[in-house]
Amino acid sequence: AMADPSSFASPACCRTRPLHLRCRVDFGAQALRGTAAFTVRAEREALRCLVLDTKDVQVFKVTVNGEDAKFVFGEKHSFKGTPLEITLPFELRRGQEAIVEISFESSPKSSALQWFTPEQTSGKKHPFLFSQCQATHCRAIFPCQDTPAVKLTYYAEIAVPKELVALMSANRDGEMPDPEDSSRKIYHFSQNVPIPCYLVALVVGALESRKIGPRTLVWAEKELVDKSAYEFAEAEAMLKTAEDLAGPYVWGQYDLLVLPPSFPYGGMENPCLTFVTPTLLVILSLFSVFQVIAHEISHSWTGNLVTNKTWEHFWLNEGHTVYLERRIGGRLFGEQFRHFQALGGWRELQNTINTLGDKNPVTNLVPNLNEVDPDVAYSSVPYEKGFALLFYLEQLLGGPDVFIGFLKAYIQQFAYKSIVTEDWKNFLYSYFKDKVDVLDKVDWNSWFHGPGMPPVKPTYDMTLANACVALSQRWIKAKECDLDSFSSADLKEMSSHQLIEFLALLLVEAPLPVSHVKRMQEVYNFNAINNSEIRFRWLRLCIRSKWEEAIPLALKMATDQGRMKFTRPLFRDLYSFDKCRDLAVKTFLEHRASMHPVTSMLVGKDLKQDQ
Repeated sequence: AMADPSSFASPACCRTRPLHLRCRVDFGAQALRGTAAFTVRAEREALRCLVLDTKDVQVFKVTVNGEDAKFVFGEKHSFKGTPLEITLPFELRRGQEAIVEISFESSPKSSALQWFTPEQTSGKKHPFLFSQCQATHCRAIFPCQDTPAVKLTYYAEIAVPKELVALMSANRDGEMPDPEDSSRKIYHFSQNVPIPCYLVALVVGALESRKIGPRTLVWAEKELVDKSAYEFAEAEAMLKTAEDLAGPYVWGQYDLLVLPPSFPYGGMENPCLTFVTPTLLVILSLFSVFQVIAHEISHSWTGNLVTNKTWEHFWLNEGHTVYLERRIGGRLFGEQFRHFQALGGWRELQNTINTLGDKNPVTNLVPNLNEVDPDVAYSSVPYEKGFALLFYLEQLLGGPDVFIGFLKAYIQQFAYKSIVTEDWKNFLYSYFKDKVDVLDKVDWNSWFHGPGMPPVKPTYDMTLANACVALSQRWIKAKECDLDSFSSADLKEMSSHQLIEFLALLLVEAPLPVSHVKRMQEVYNFNAINNSEIRFRWLRLCIRSKWEEAIPLALKMATDQGRMKFTRPLFRDLYSFDKCRDLAVKTFLEHRASMHPVTSMLVGKDLKQDQ
């Protein structure tokens, strides 16, 4: 069995499941303290030692079947954390089980948790906490086998101040007063579908909910809850479309939770409770809301049900999820729209590879993560190179209807399991056994193990893209004397996603002269647009053309929200512009304390401020 380079645990020796978590949330100390209990099952003879992942976690006591056990921390690793080595008080034979209970406390600087003071929330009255465990941060909350190779069911009891609500990536099983402390309440949760521990999630805050569908509540702070309910009203229609494409939804509830603006991702597919960024609420275009929600819904099959066994095979999670998300889009908005989205993804991949370099090994579809932090390796590659491979295979093997048959069978075959690329490829060959000659023509080695752009570009329907290409070419070719030929009428026929693509096309070219971006602002007034996806690309374009008036706007967008997709490229572009390098660094240092720990680490690297 291949070892997981991102974990110290060795699931080949023993498995830990289920998990029973009991803890209290202490906002004063910014810590979770309590116990994590696992049923450990020996997978080989004469098991005496259990190694778990931890990161900045204190351990006070370990018991095995109620007996005290000796434990010691190993050597600290720069990003993997510290292995916790537990010596069992007795030997376990193969197949034998024991219950290991660990008393722990998380650190205020845990990379998995972000704590907010009341002033940092919308309501300004109560504190707030959320977790983000993907990829390797569950170990920064409690000791565990922090590898996606292991799946477990879990039960949890979480004690919180009684005026707050706790939610987890699980079924809500009610609440009761805390018998030990009348100022607290205990919330009960159960997740009966086995999940990898990166999907364990917790949020605590002054949350309210609105019912928007038969299996969906939207949760948010009071100030945002009605707007959120309105924006996410289509969730049930998307769930039904996804079930039609991928098979039955096995998780029961599908709730949505709107987080504070510093949440580092667009969404996170925590089972039963998708986390989403509030940047979606200022977008005003249903389209971006659709994209993130369709993506997170799709993860209920690809990622959460069929899971990558190590983070080197992350494309199995993300490539398939983007493929499903775009199939949902094709059903709801037509096939031309799906092709337009797919082409936008190819452009995004070009952009990423321009930034990372086309010889960079992290641009491999299946990278080697030995001594590489998965957070540092994270990019659009597993999403868009993964999608491009699936889109290319769809075209090679007989079209969308044929290929969705494969996807459904693949999900059925590997549901509740963790797999690697080889498992996927073997199943592809057995499913299409009558088309082996076609599959053998695919350059698998370049697709999986070659850096840079894929060896083949799929075919795209250009109907919706042509207007974007034509307008971007007009701007690229325009001389000073041609600038009068542009007017607001240029955009009259264009949808907001075509505007996004128009700007994206300009971003893969050499920077425009500053006279051009000034003229673009005069005729199109992009500064007045609140849609985050348009604003983000527009401000990058301005900074790359060295237009000084855009500096304060770009700094504001980089710090008003913390979605890494926006924050990192904006800070990188500001840092490359000599006029505002110092200001970018100064602004980052001022905001660092209130940023999400992963975001601040990555932006710090980008701005050469690593501590």
